Amino acid sequence: MATNWTIGGVREALAAKKVSARELAGEFYKRIEARNAELNAFLTLSPERAYAQAERVDAMAAAGKALPPLAGVPMAIKDVISTRGIRTTCGSKILEKYVPPYDATAVERLEKAGAVILGKTNCDEFAMGSSNENSAYGPVRNPEATDHVPGGSSGGSAAAVAAGLAVAALGTDTGGSIRQPGAFCGVPAMMGSYGRVSRYGLIAFASSLDRIGPFARNVKDIASVLQIISGRDPQDSTSTTAPVPDYAAEIAKPVKGLRIGIPTEYFGAGMDEGVRKKVEAGIELFKKLGCELRDIHMPHTDYAIATYYIIATAEASSNLARYDGVRYGLRVEGDSLLSMYRKTRGAGFGAEVKRRIMLGTYVLSAGYYEAYYLKGQKVRALIAQDFRDAFRKVDAIVTPTSPVPAFRLGERTSDPLQMYLADIYTVTGSLAGVPGISVPCGRVCGKLPAGLQIFGPAFGEALVLQLAHAFERAGGANL
Repeated sequence: MATNWTIGGVREALAAKKVSARELAGEFYKRIEARNAELNAFLTLSPERAYAQAERVDAMAAAGKALPPLAGVPMAIKDVISTRGIRTTCGSKILEKYVPPYDATAVERLEKAGAVILGKTNCDEFAMGSSNENSAYGPVRNPEATDHVPGGSSGGSAAAVAAGLAVAALGTDTGGSIRQPGAFCGVPAMMGSYGRVSRYGLIAFASSLDRIGPFARNVKDIASVLQIISGRDPQDSTSTTAPVPDYAAEIAKPVKGLRIGIPTEYFGAGMDEGVRKKVEAGIELFKKLGCELRDIHMPHTDYAIATYYIIATAEASSNLARYDGVRYGLRVEGDSLLSMYRKTRGAGFGAEVKRRIMLGTYVLSAGYYEAYYLKGQKVRALIAQDFRDAFRKVDAIVTPTSPVPAFRLGERTSDPLQMYLADIYTVTGSLAGVPGISVPCGRVCGKLPAGLQIFGPAFGEALVLQLAHAFERAGGANL
């Protein structure tokens, strides 16, 4: 059997009857058994559901029926996305035994397209983190260098795809949690525009920022998965009615003549020199492809991290108030209702979640709301305006994904501010609501992947994928 399966490869093998969907699922479970103890990428496996789906696909193939777009493709789902009948913990002790009674819309659409769901991947608790060291179930290890972090919070999904334990995976991105682990693990990873993919069934961290998106081995597969999960969902009032383009057709278009903006604010002090050289080489590659490079300014970039952590923590403190031991999840009995609340939340939440709840409650409290939260929302509007202004001059924006390559396990856990700075180049696009992709652009020190980030205008996913595909085909991953 092939070792580096792609969606196209799976479809061809099934159509030619070189492999069955059941055999393929079995192969991936063997891979997981061989490596998951080392990587800790999966928290829960769902073989019963996976094999049932594989048998449905095999029955379609045997009957000569047209196979759906993701037929038999083994996929992984981040453990903050609801899956009916499969434990969904959010990487937290407070939901250790929670089993959702319904599927997220994105999961439902994947299975309708024939995907085989192997299981749920490890993540920072409630998606709060940049290294996947905040999971209550232990850190994920980077398959490219197992003494390094895979990035976060979707580190389990990134590691699963990079290690060949899934053909593709879903993650979630609030401030960089798809793109940054994609960069650290050396795989393409995409966040669509806010509203492009339904959030129904996504367990909320920060509702105005959270987005579901794919990891895969190549950009074409990213486009295939995004095609399936995108589009209006009546269950999510924030999902857009904007039509979904044919991404597979769009990515093949030539990129010659497209205007690429290079924001000077993203290339300042603090960036690892190895990463800088790789990203600059990637920018030169776009020039060779016929793109026009333009220097641009995005003046409010320096305020993005502070703005993000005000808004995200405020929304988190509100969203996580529901975990009180009353309706579902962990309950630690006390001698009063207040005592039960305190004991449940004290035992159930980890240190980073508590830190963010406290910070969010503070910025929303009387006397501080206008000084912090309201001001943060005003600056968010200015950051979004920076992007709108830029897209009047250029078609896309290219930046580093992260200022540094994957750092060592434990290197930043004692300094939360240093950890937060790992998202310095990704939070801007999150605050602005625009789409972004991280694509591999070589390796630092011979082994640690570097990532190049491409932003497009709102609902400009097709353009972002077009540029990423051209970059990949021109050898961008091997710079």
